Amino acid sequence: MTQHRPSLPLVVAWLGLMGLLALTVATAYVPLGAVNAIIAIGIGIIKATLVAAIFMELRSRDALTLVFAGAGLFWLGILLWLGLMDFLTRA
Repeated sequence: MTQHRPSLPLVVAWLGLMGLLALTVATAYVPLGAVNAIIAIGIGIIKATLVAAIFMELRSRDALTLVFAGAGLFWLGILLWLGLMDFLTRA
C-alpha cells in the first residue's frame, strides 16, 4: 500500500482556506451593517481564487484552459445576475 502525502502548496492553501473561514465566522459576529456583506463577498472571492489556482491547478495550465475556465465563470456570473434580478424586481 502506497502512502500519498499532500504537497506543501496544498497544505498551505488548505490552511489559508481555514483561516479565511475563521475570518468569515468572526466578521459575522461583528455588527458592521452593510459592510459585513462586502467583506464576506471579498473573502469568498479570495477563497474561490485559492481553490481555482491551487486545487484545480489553474495556475500552471495553458491559456486555452484559462479561457474556458473564465468562460465558465462568466456564465456563472450571468446566471447569478439573472437570479438576483428576479429577487430584486419582485414586489
